[in-house]
Amino acid sequence: MAERRLSIQQGRVIDPASGLDQIIDLHLIGGRIVAIGAMPDGFEPQRIIDATGLVVCPGLVDLCARLREPGLEHKGTIESETRAAAAGGITTLCCPPDTNPVIDTPAVAQLIRRRAKTRGQARVLPVGALTKGLAGLQISEMAALKEAGCPAVGNADRTISNTRVKRRALEYAATFDLTCFLHPADHDLSEGGLVHEGRVSTQLGLPGIPEAAETVAVARDLALAEQTGARVHFRGLSTARATEMLAEARSRGIAASADVSAHQLFLTEDDLYGFNANAHVIPPLRTERDRDALRAAVASGAISAICSDHRPHEPDAKLAPFPQTRPGISALETLLSLVLELVADGVMDLSTALARVTCKPADILNRPYGRIEIGARADLCLFDPNERWRPTAEHWLSHGQNTPFFSRELQGRVRYTLSNGRLVYERA
Repeated sequence: MAERRLSIQQGRVIDPASGLDQIIDLHLIGGRIVAIGAMPDGFEPQRIIDATGLVVCPGLVDLCARLREPGLEHKGTIESETRAAAAGGITTLCCPPDTNPVIDTPAVAQLIRRRAKTRGQARVLPVGALTKGLAGLQISEMAALKEAGCPAVGNADRTISNTRVKRRALEYAATFDLTCFLHPADHDLSEGGLVHEGRVSTQLGLPGIPEAAETVAVARDLALAEQTGARVHFRGLSTARATEMLAEARSRGIAASADVSAHQLFLTEDDLYGFNANAHVIPPLRTERDRDALRAAVASGAISAICSDHRPHEPDAKLAPFPQTRPGISALETLLSLVLELVADGVMDLSTALARVTCKPADILNRPYGRIEIGARADLCLFDPNERWRPTAEHWLSHGQNTPFFSRELQGRVRYTLSNGRLVYERA
């Protein structure tokens, strides 16, 4: 149960949405923030958290995290992966629709929400399928999916090759004011590719995915967004050119946004040497120039959110020869630390960086999360910004241990996470 009365004292409270950045106290009753600063009259906390030396920020909002349930529970479950999310300061996350069964009916969406409510340590928002079965042939029942709690619709990593179907899907989504999550990849140019097409793919003898696979898809989808008036969100940009195209479209008033996976801001195609299967991701790691352009776009706000793109796998999925390994990184527990490393690297200031994982992704979902204000749900992350740590398998909570960041020294670590006023993670 949520603590009925709780005080968080002497923390540096940062709320990027309002610009608040001050050492000040927070007071909670029944899972909501009732006062910022002085205690309300008659308020007697049942528990006090001493946050001296800690940053208190809104709970993180993650736009893409595969929980593997239903359908792939050998890779992870709602219980295990939301526990890992809580350890990473994440209180709200979006589950893509490529579960088994696909999230194309209200029943599946409700099943996920119900299991998350009873077993989970974070709020789970299912993303509804844009087309039935993600097959790209018929549009889904979006009105029913929205009613079942889906804040957005998308086709996960499955492309919709038929442009007419995609146009109708965007038009239909626009009538229900649903954000459309789009995977920026042209199917024909991507098919069969494993890594970025370039110097490293040639040296390793691996089939490549060209930059044009992303830019062609972004160009088509921006044209459709302009035509239909739909609100589109590009889930996981990876190239410099695509960020330029997005910025130009936004300057003309097209309702488009984008996020980037945290690992794309640190790793490049060079991390594939040695056939490193933990660097096998989709979209692929690209060049140093692309990485630097993505960092600049995040800093400027052209890319408004950073997500984990969490994809846990069982060990065998990464042990085969590289072409047979499954793409993806187990990334919930490193999201905040990687964002803080961008601050340490001078890419952006702390408030801007936190905005990219709190209020900005919440705005994309059109949900009132990622904020610290009186009356708001008490979704909070308390972290030590100065603590250095190294992730290890021994202390990893996700079922998936497929990460290239094991043993890498990271900046900043979560101490407490509160979801709706309930303490869901505490590290001594």
